[in-house]
Formats: sequence, structure tokens, C-alpha cells
Amino acid sequence: MISFIRIPLYIKSTVQIISFLSVFSIFEAQGQSDSLSSKPKQKKLVFYGDDGFEFNSADKRYRMYLHWRGQFRIAYPTDINPITLDDFQEEHLEMKIRRARMKVGGHFNYSWLNYYLEYELFNSALLDFRIMIEKYHFLKLKIGQWKVHYNRERIISSGKQQTVERSILTRPFTVDRQMGMSVYGNFAGPEKDRLNYWVSAFMGTGRGEAENDDANLMYMMRLQWNVLGEPIQFSGSDLENHEEFSLLIAIAGVTNRSPYTRFSQDGGGELEGYEVGLPSQYRVNQFMIETAFKYKGLSWQQEFHWKQIDDKINLVTNNLSGNLIQAGYFPAYAIPKLPKKLEIYARQAFYIPNTASKINKQTEFSFGANWFFNEHKNKLTAEIAFINANFDNQEVNDGTRYRLQWDVSF
Repeated sequence: MISFIRIPLYIKSTVQIISFLSVFSIFEAQGQSDSLSSKPKQKKLVFYGDDGFEFNSADKRYRMYLHWRGQFRIAYPTDINPITLDDFQEEHLEMKIRRARMKVGGHFNYSWLNYYLEYELFNSALLDFRIMIEKYHFLKLKIGQWKVHYNRERIISSGKQQTVERSILTRPFTVDRQMGMSVYGNFAGPEKDRLNYWVSAFMGTGRGEAENDDANLMYMMRLQWNVLGEPIQFSGSDLENHEEFSLLIAIAGVTNRSPYTRFSQDGGGELEGYEVGLPSQYRVNQFMIETAFKYKGLSWQQEFHWKQIDDKINLVTNNLSGNLIQAGYFPAYAIPKLPKKLEIYARQAFYIPNTASKINKQTEFSFGANWFFNEHKNKLTAEIAFINANFDNQEVNDGTRYRLQWDVSF
């Protein structure tokens, strides 16, 4: 159970102010309706919409939405992706709140001056806080802290995933959240979104870190070609019911020098086999290519990752690689008598921690089904996964992992 004692006072104050404004605005609107019944009705300033609870100024210069999300999960014999021999010995039932989020966004002064804040209530952590200047489609600016726009699997919100959780590739290859700034946009105009770009510079030290360990920044670039001119939303499953085939091809690269060889929501850390780093110890270069399409209930996404870690102190260089293939389908498209809210999916992924020896290798096979009560806002997901690993030529199989998850947003 989440204890609100752990939530910072300014979060509780914000909620109290929002609640007060909601009630005040409702009574104010009611009073205006009673006294000015002869005038045409005005658009509601406070209401519940697609983004949650919305609050708008009469002149439309200010907008704020408040959105809540909870993710409840049961897993057996473990919920984690095993990465060591000891992990494969885990065997117990887990029932937990995997995520509990508050999201606040909107615009101020101008419709193109946007902001977004995301807070993890369970662990009391500020995940995102960013300002976006998005007046021109070909040149936009973002500043603050957010999830780096690198690979599709990580960009997609955990609340809009097709699967219960991200694959075994996330731990070694994600760049996760960073503090910095980015320019982005598309070159084809608002009607045809043919080519998108993101160019970013970050501190390169992970979430919550405002200072760098040296003078080196993290640099990231992503290019995305929407082959037929229509972009695919960053969400899993073809809930949009694409009647036209939509396809994207993207490439991205990152370079960084820091004490870290990996990143997660908790910040910087080290992959297995690496000691806690010193400032500037690890030069990390990585590259990614991905494809995705959606068409009549069928969705596909694929990612190939390559990463090089150059230890500047111990003078050792290591290359890592991995690949992901994931597909989902609404069987009602083929068999109309089946429920339209049912989707089935499958995922295959492999990860090689050292491409030179290829002794250690991890593979994942996952199969699952989604039942969408209200698209991604209210869905139930059941999944079976098989994860195999090879540690120093010793084959290990953790058997079968079962996970059941209810994800709800409002």
C-alpha cells in the first residue's frame, strides 16, 4: 500500500490546490449558468477528457491536465529478468504495485509553449520535468529531464506497452532519463510527416543528476523515416485500426564518457563484470536500428543494438549486441466472432554481453494476450516467458515465468 507520508509536501499541496480549483470552478460555472441563462453556453473550463482531468483558462492561454496511473502485477517464480546464476534460483510469488504515477502537463501563455511533469509516487522520484517550445514543425526545443528519445521500446510509456514489461535488451542498452536539451522536428510539413529528427545533448550522468563528472557531455541523434508519410504513434498494439499500411525505419546513435556503463530509472550504474567507475573512466558508443509497422490489427517492432565500452583506465574494450522482434495481432480481424478487445502477441530477443567470445548469451521468448477494457487506459495482460542464459558454457534455464498485470489510467 502506498503511504502518502512518503509523497513530498509540494505534491500534496498541488493536489489540494487542484481539488480546490476544481470545486471552485464548478460552482462558479454553475453560478454563471444560473444568472446568465439567456447567453449561449460557454465551453467548460474544467472537465474530464482524453488526458485526464483538464483545467483551462477562459482565454485558452493556459491549460493543465492531471493524469493518474497504476500498474498492479502478480509474478511467479520471479518478476525480474535473470542476469546472474543466483537470479535463476529465485522462486517465490510476487504481488506488487509495479508503478504508481502522477502526470501533469499542458501549455502556458501560448498553445505551443508546453510543459510536462511525471512523478513516481511509490518510490518518491521525479521522473520527468520538461518545457517544450513547439511553434514550428521543423524546429522544436525541449529542455529539462526526460526519457531520451533513443529506441522505440524504451520511448513507449510503460502504460502503453504491448507486453507486461520491456525485454532483456533494456538493461544493457537503454540510455533512460537524462538532464539536458534537444532540438527536434520534421522536414516535410504538418501534412506529411516523412522524416523526423532528434539531436540532443545531456549531462550523461542519469536521472536526477544536474552535474557532469567531467567536461564531456552525452550526445544523441535519432533519424526516423516514415516511409509512407504517416508516423506511427509511440504505443504498442494497433488500437488505431490502421486501414493503410504504416511503416517506419529509424537509426540512432549515442556517445558518452562517464563513470557508468548502463543507465536505468534509478540513474547511472554498472553492467555485470564492470567495477564502479571513476570520472571519465568509460567511453560508451552505441548504435541502434529499428523498424515498426501497423496494419489492420497487426503490429510489428524490431530493434538491433550494438554497444562498445572502452575502459580508459584498464585499457579494455568490449562490444555488446542484441536484437528484438515483437509482433501482436487482434484475431477478430481474421475471425469476426472472436472478441474485438482481445490481442495476442509474441516476442523474441537475444543479448550477447561480449561479441568476441560469445560464451555468455541470454535469450527470451515471451507469449501473451491483452484484454482492452478501454484501450491502454484500462487493460489486463497475461504473459508466459522463457529465459535462457549461458554463463561460462554452463546452460541455465529458469523454466517458465508467469505474469498477470492490470494497468489502469484515469
